[in-house]
Amino acid sequence: MNIIRTSEARKLRGLKKARASEVRKLKGLKNISWLTARQLNKLAGALSVNGVERRTQIFDERDTSDNVYVLLSGVARVTCRNRKGRRAVVIMLAPGMIPAFPLPVVGINYNFRCESVTNCNVGRLGWNEFIEICLGIGSVEFKRMAANYAGRWDLVQLRCSNFMSCTLAERLALILLELSDNFGVRDAEGVRLTIPARHKDLAELAGASRPRVSEHLTEFEDKHLITRRKRQVIVNRDRLESFLSVSNSHVNGDSSWAA
Repeated sequence: MNIIRTSEARKLRGLKKARASEVRKLKGLKNISWLTARQLNKLAGALSVNGVERRTQIFDERDTSDNVYVLLSGVARVTCRNRKGRRAVVIMLAPGMIPAFPLPVVGINYNFRCESVTNCNVGRLGWNEFIEICLGIGSVEFKRMAANYAGRWDLVQLRCSNFMSCTLAERLALILLELSDNFGVRDAEGVRLTIPARHKDLAELAGASRPRVSEHLTEFEDKHLITRRKRQVIVNRDRLESFLSVSNSHVNGDSSWAA
């Protein structure tokens, strides 16, 4: 009996030492060093840690909805697919929390991917558990706050980066989709904008001349992407999203939609 108890005690001490080591590693990471010892202890216990060999995918943008990733050791990077179809490095990552990928924009697919540069140790846990450990609130409340505050700025920054690589037609399509989200009412014909969509205003939003915007809007109407009723614009969201998807998949071909 004493031998069994001694063995269990040794195992317990070993587990405590391992947990303490993990806590020290986490405390040394810049972007989570603000957590309390109690929070770090909980986080260390919740993490599922795996070794990742160099030049291996850790996760991509499809994997991040329900998981949080922590780079415990090694060097990683985030890459995306550019308009020529090649992978480009967006950022190099030192040990710490791996930032979440930005919200996707319809028709613009960067195919973000996190990859190891060297051999790495990576921890993973569920998003809900992470929020409850670090913030002490439920994930539902956090997501509401993020969507109404930080999420808007993420979308603005993403929109700016997208606009730099889009043709004028793509920019107009994104603008019309955004307006239909924020100022649209769905009816039998599509999504009717409740604010005036004057060519001058759309040209200012798109950063283009009014005549060029008018030409593209006429083409949009001819292809039934939008419908104009006097001063109102009705957006066919399905067709606009399809146009963006097709346009993004043929970035190397000639296009009649070029700016």
